[in-house]
Amino acid sequence: MSAEPNLPQLTIRALRCIGVEVPMTCALGTSQARITRAPLLLIDLETEEGVTGRAYLFCYLRAAVPAIAAMVDELGRMVDGDCVVPAALWAKLAQRFMLMGVQGVVRMAMAGLDVAAWDALAIAAGVPLATFLGSKPQPILAYNSCGLGLMTPDEVADEAEKLLAHGFRAVKLRLGYATLNEDLAAVRAVRRRIGDNVALMVDYNQVLSVTDALERGRALDQENIDWLEEPIRHDDYAGCASLKLALTTPIQIGENFSTPVAMQTALAAGAADYVMPDLERIGGVSGWRRAAALAAEHRIRMSSHLFPEVSAHLLAATPTAHYLEYVDWADAFVQEPLRILDGHALIPEQPGNGLVWDQGKVARLRI
Repeated sequence: MSAEPNLPQLTIRALRCIGVEVPMTCALGTSQARITRAPLLLIDLETEEGVTGRAYLFCYLRAAVPAIAAMVDELGRMVDGDCVVPAALWAKLAQRFMLMGVQGVVRMAMAGLDVAAWDALAIAAGVPLATFLGSKPQPILAYNSCGLGLMTPDEVADEAEKLLAHGFRAVKLRLGYATLNEDLAAVRAVRRRIGDNVALMVDYNQVLSVTDALERGRALDQENIDWLEEPIRHDDYAGCASLKLALTTPIQIGENFSTPVAMQTALAAGAADYVMPDLERIGGVSGWRRAAALAAEHRIRMSSHLFPEVSAHLLAATPTAHYLEYVDWADAFVQEPLRILDGHALIPEQPGNGLVWDQGKVARLRI
């Protein structure tokens, strides 16, 4: 990782947020739930110098939006008038919430503040976030994660074919059907449709026991799968380590790492072949940078989870960068959606992380 950049002098004037709900292009049927709409919280960090940094959070449940918004408002009161120094802001808030714990909605709100703070700093510096972090805008290898939920084999194959638009050469399939045979039927239907040269990742969303994961993993070892994601409970690192040793298909975990401390514990346990931190759970840009340093230290490839607009910048500055997870949710409310060309995300050259709200679209989606 590059050294800490020189920070422009900015002072926080206000922290504001708006809840929106975005219809998904493709319904996402997972082993845990069927998701058709994404409830998101858009965050603006306004400074006295006239620079506004932006971020958004995925709230998972519409009912959670008010609770997370209330926490963002509380953070705004705590940091009003403070300098935009991400490390200092995180340390101050972590101290304030020590008894409650930097978990759940507290961590999500702090991560949103952190992402917006880094955006403001990069805008003030007049460079893209990737450049501000010591790298440069460059095409980032991506896989399409906009669909491929639990459906019939024909339906999932049809959708997989559609997801290859814009030159994608990698897609992710959700598994966790009632039986192994149903899992294999979905995998084989998709593989027949997309061919052998397209990378296919599969995600169980934590639904299996270790015993079931071992049985299904051994069957999937014969199916040309690029990784097996979260087959069991996300924090069962011993179980993940046993699967990693027993299977040839790489084990991918990390979207549920709560701050880099959890990732450090998982890596020490040998729990994964690959990791994929989530921006709002790992601790924003600051947490991501620490996670990227850990991945480099352990020589383990690191992908992203959601938030492709910001994650593309971060992967550009990640020594062991692997794949960007692409979802198109933000297209519904930003002025310039993230561009995909030949299966790669194109980081915009404009200052900051590229998130600028389209106020007309936001008004129509507002909760």
